[in-house]
Amino acid sequence: MKRILLSLATLGALAACSPTIPDSGAGVGYGDYKKIEQKQAARDAALNGGGALPPPQAVSSETLAPAAASGIAQVTNADGAVDSNPTNAAPVLRAGGISAENDFSAVSGQRSIEGDAAKRAQNQQEFQVIQPTALPTRQGNGGPNIVAFAIAAKNAKGQRVYRRNGFNAERKYQRACSGFASQDQAQQAFMAQGGPQKDRKGMDPDGDGFACAWDPAPFRNAVSG
Repeated sequence: MKRILLSLATLGALAACSPTIPDSGAGVGYGDYKKIEQKQAARDAALNGGGALPPPQAVSSETLAPAAASGIAQVTNADGAVDSNPTNAAPVLRAGGISAENDFSAVSGQRSIEGDAAKRAQNQQEFQVIQPTALPTRQGNGGPNIVAFAIAAKNAKGQRVYRRNGFNAERKYQRACSGFASQDQAQQAFMAQGGPQKDRKGMDPDGDGFACAWDPAPFRNAVSG
């Protein structure tokens, strides 16, 4: 019996300690929602000075005066063309809001479809295809042909093929090659004086047959494609 009474007393104490469940019908944490709305309306009225929001300003339908009529000079660039500037007058458009270049009626007054077709047919008749011809033969004694020599020579630049005298080679090379405006001219003069077999002026110290650092590669590449 004592155990039953002790259990009932324990359950009663636990029930007294448990928290009260709030009523969610009015909104948990918000109270009365109508009061919240009233407070919000009062706050909005205070922010607006106690009255309603002012109505938006009406848009005026007045046409703005162009820049020329208002006395404002148009802004142009160095070429004299009118730049895009707020002070410039709007461009004058034709009916439909397009320029004269895109207006078919304006263009048709200058030319017709039939006239364009006739002009195109005339251009096709006058069109000529010029076929390539063979290169002309060199007339007279124009000197050694360095192009033919570059193609015929099989050694690479810097590869020794001919015997050369190494005595004072650097000084002779600098003195001989400094008198030519280009390497092609130096190679042609070198061949006219007995090169590549002979090198009287020391223009080809390494003995590859190419004077004054002349390179046959561009001519060879042109032939090989």
